[in-house]
Amino acid sequence: MTGNDRFVLVGGGPAAYAAARAYRDAGGDADVLLLSADIEPPYERPPLSKEFLRGEAGEDDLPLAPAGFYREHRIDVELGDPVVTLDPGERTVTTAAGRTVGYSHCLLATGAEPVRPPIPGADHPAIRTLRSASSGRELREAAKNARSVVVAGAGFIGCEAAISLSRLGVQVTVLCPEEEPQQRRLGSVAGRKLHRWLRCEGVSVLTDTRLLGVDDGYRIRTELVPLLDTDLVLLATGIRPRGELAERAGISTSQGRVCVDEHMRSSEPGVLAAGDVALAFHASARRPLVVEHWDDALTMGAIAGRTAAGAEASWTAPPGFRSVLGDRYLKYAAWGDGFDEAELVQHDDEAFTVWYTRDGVVVGVLTHDADADHERGVALVEAGRPRH
Repeated sequence: MTGNDRFVLVGGGPAAYAAARAYRDAGGDADVLLLSADIEPPYERPPLSKEFLRGEAGEDDLPLAPAGFYREHRIDVELGDPVVTLDPGERTVTTAAGRTVGYSHCLLATGAEPVRPPIPGADHPAIRTLRSASSGRELREAAKNARSVVVAGAGFIGCEAAISLSRLGVQVTVLCPEEEPQQRRLGSVAGRKLHRWLRCEGVSVLTDTRLLGVDDGYRIRTELVPLLDTDLVLLATGIRPRGELAERAGISTSQGRVCVDEHMRSSEPGVLAAGDVALAFHASARRPLVVEHWDDALTMGAIAGRTAAGAEASWTAPPGFRSVLGDRYLKYAAWGDGFDEAELVQHDDEAFTVWYTRDGVVVGVLTHDADADHERGVALVEAGRPRH
């Protein structure tokens, strides 16, 4: 082994963890070093808006890896010292503390950060975000003393957190910028379902409105309600990929994301990217796709790990996510870059399927309590076939 015979993972989320695991499973024998800006080893983020926020899951439920995993797999983990420089020519990374490390392969898994809209009071103490374990703890603690909460944004993080906060006995209002929650992504028919579920959980939804500002009296201004008193504001207004490291290194990027092929290889030899920071070419879709889903970060990380180990791996399965809204489960698989029609098929009780088509072929499927449709939908999306 040379001094640079090392797989360096930049980031501490699901993609980095999955890459390290897959690298070892594929026979990769070089040193593995995970460098994370976070102060905690990789952990589960989906519970932060659900079980963890409600107090039904504790600290022991968060770690991604079982006890002893990193030692047994010879993976060194260094926390709290972010990588600030990547030199593809020298094949080195340098941390904020000034440490320079050589690599044979480097994975950029820097993820994304919450977007704070450019409004007055965006840094007000009443405003919270939910992305990290520390922010989850802060929100859970703040909710204990809150009588009312405004959630700005009606994406899945916003909807999941709104229901969890309502179940804690807090009066919750969601500011939805569209006519229905998730209308642009999932269509109006699915948006109406989500809207009804939120109301059933005691959550008020103000549609067609955005947060305009927060003043010193914990009052917020919106497009619909001039002044609204609240104790707490949760921003669920989207994320921004952390692609600055790659951009400064001269690696090919697009809109802040690292451009990679279906094997997660970037424009620079030895440098890979996976997760929210990656714009990856999808082998089945035959085009690059933007994804911001937990499961896909794990999948992409595993592909990058196998690629670094010299094994064959490529991105072929349709992207997708699972969401739990209170007691209701949603499953979604889709290319995610548009559809012409969204057809609702209602099943027994509350179960349903929404089929998304473009140019006559299935490009997505959303299900609640309809697993057979979900499995069929995934196959149709991947094959590019019509439903009938």
